Amino acid sequence: MPTLRVVIPGEAAGLPAAALFKLLWDALVDLLGTSATATLLTRAARRALPRCLELRDLAIARVNHEFSYVVPQSFHRTRGPPAALRELLVELRSLLAESTGEVALRHLEQVPELRNWEAAASRSL
Repeated sequence: MPTLRVVIPGEAAGLPAAALFKLLWDALVDLLGTSATATLLTRAARRALPRCLELRDLAIARVNHEFSYVVPQSFHRTRGPPAALRELLVELRSLLAESTGEVALRHLEQVPELRNWEAAASRSL
């Protein structure tokens, strides 16, 4: 049974960056699977790294046949999408558009907490 989330307008911006990353990870895993999600997010982080050095602390690795991630410590202290997460999404949008067309981007738009963040990144392109 799917989980129902009630999002009050403006509340998503107050979520910790780590929670936003988890929503992004979960949405992509739901659509693409864990391996593809890990690969795409790793590539997006690598491409965004020159513009945002904070992403060097994002670790995505396979541990005991499962992929897991560790976000930078600042993601636990920051509310809303910080520059590092916005830059990651800009690169991720490009990779998703190349590999899935609009399918994955539309899927991300269905997550209420990501909707404004995803729209902001699309304006950055």
